[in-house]
Amino acid sequence: MTLSALTAVSAMGVGLAATRAALQARRSGLAPAAPEDGLPGTWIGRVAGLDTVMLPAPLARFTCRNNRLAELALQSDGFAEAVQAACERHGAERIGVVLGTSTSGIAETEATYRRRAAGETALPADFDFAGTHDLFSLARYVRARLGLRGPALTLSTACTSGARSFLEGAALLRTGQCDAVVVGGVDTVCRMTLQGFNALALLAQGPTRPCAADRGGISIGEAGSFALLQRVKDAPDAPLALLGAGASSDGHHMSSPHPEGLGAVAAMRAALDSAGLAPEQIDYVNLHGTGTRANDAMEDRAVSHLFGAAVPCSSTKGWSGHTLGASGALEAAIAAICVEAGLVPGCLGVETPDPEFRADIATANRQAPVRRVLSNSFGFGGSNCSLIIGHA
Repeated sequence: MTLSALTAVSAMGVGLAATRAALQARRSGLAPAAPEDGLPGTWIGRVAGLDTVMLPAPLARFTCRNNRLAELALQSDGFAEAVQAACERHGAERIGVVLGTSTSGIAETEATYRRRAAGETALPADFDFAGTHDLFSLARYVRARLGLRGPALTLSTACTSGARSFLEGAALLRTGQCDAVVVGGVDTVCRMTLQGFNALALLAQGPTRPCAADRGGISIGEAGSFALLQRVKDAPDAPLALLGAGASSDGHHMSSPHPEGLGAVAAMRAALDSAGLAPEQIDYVNLHGTGTRANDAMEDRAVSHLFGAAVPCSSTKGWSGHTLGASGALEAAIAAICVEAGLVPGCLGVETPDPEFRADIATANRQAPVRRVLSNSFGFGGSNCSLIIGHA
């Protein structure tokens, strides 16, 4: 399936050009948490200026931070215009929407609770749960904003949500239910996420440093990233494609990964098999690489089991933070940038990787031919997803 259009917005910048420039300049988008976050020492990857993004007046009921970020992404990289061109070719009823998120508009509900007068128990009458907080709000908004009438759904499989949308969108194309599908993910910072990860003692002090021997945890970020999937015959000039996708669910633990990465290995093998590729045909592995001790160690075991030390690997969360349900979609866009730029982005803030790791962990940017990237996403509950992005 071709990636006939792409867009990405994160703390790294607005649009693909800004994202690419941040990667090449090794410029992180992470910054110290605001005083109101109540998390001194923590760093966060927020997108600047979201409060000024306005939704179209007829869709004002959807106004929340998450949908503002979705709108900003739709406005970037000519994405909305590319969907409109596909709509004119195929018809609005033949274009689907499959998007991932983990928290949707929960930040709007948090703010609504705080607006209650003293002693009130009911939420204010102007609160629109379906338009903001509801998980389906994202897909409902994007579908309405783009004027589409095909199948629409939201996936919420923790931190694999954005990656899983590519797999499910490709299935809609393969089965003939759609002629094009908007896939991707949007997740925004909210107190529930920040305080939840803090309660699990998973937040790093200072910016996250995946793969470092003294790594201390996660930096939470936010992102919105979309792709337009089409069959090769319908977008023959598209330079990039989703070559393969694989998923698994190991169910090892609610929040801890399987220590040997059995589910991760299964997802990567499924992606390679679906693409008809051998491990040696992958040029770069974009690790899920959250910066926690357990996740990074597990992923090193899983990756080295399949690839040994023959393929360079790194995590790009030092640039963006962990964008949760959007991370797989954002990192699919980063994988596309790496293919086009011939770039292996080395882990930020890491001089020497964990000496116990067996994979080839890049700590500085490398210029090399990158034809195919395998991008990993792993989530709570044992959800695993791997995508392969490469030349069409």
